Amino acid sequence: MMARMGFDELWIRLIMNYISTVSYSVVLNGVPMKVFSPERGLRQGDPLSHFLFLICSEVLFTLLRLASEEGVLRGVKAIRRSPQITHLLSADDCVLFGEATEKGIATFEKVLKEYEICSGQCVNYGNLTVFFSSNTIDTAGVKRSNNLETYLGLPNMVGKRRRLAFQHLKDHIKMKIDN
Repeated sequence: MMARMGFDELWIRLIMNYISTVSYSVVLNGVPMKVFSPERGLRQGDPLSHFLFLICSEVLFTLLRLASEEGVLRGVKAIRRSPQITHLLSADDCVLFGEATEKGIATFEKVLKEYEICSGQCVNYGNLTVFFSSNTIDTAGVKRSNNLETYLGLPNMVGKRRRLAFQHLKDHIKMKIDN
């Protein structure tokens, strides 16, 4: 994947060597245990993890952009004349936006499958949550959210009651300042 993105072969070898040669040693009750190597590549908390995640994300975003340009994926608009938003990235998560139609769901499934093939990563469908309006049938076979949950402490949907939606955040900040 990095070769197709134009990264130098030496750089790719260095990165692959870095993520594939790690080993761990655990001390249990003061006794060093046998050294072991993880079976998976990236490690949580590794300084490179976020950068490699961004490189992989670029593949996903390119696939989403191409689907949008081809007209098979329609995102959402914040206001009438704004560009369509098909995805947002934060921390190590991605939020995807699209039409809740069979075509829209099939497009997302196709894009995610292409992403798995291109990146060598597997999408964890167990962590996938979908929010549809109440009149949309469930055809995706994924965990469905019927309430307006929060993401990173902020509400996913705000509606016309903005003050109420963000009141808990305002209260929390005020409490932190007062203490």
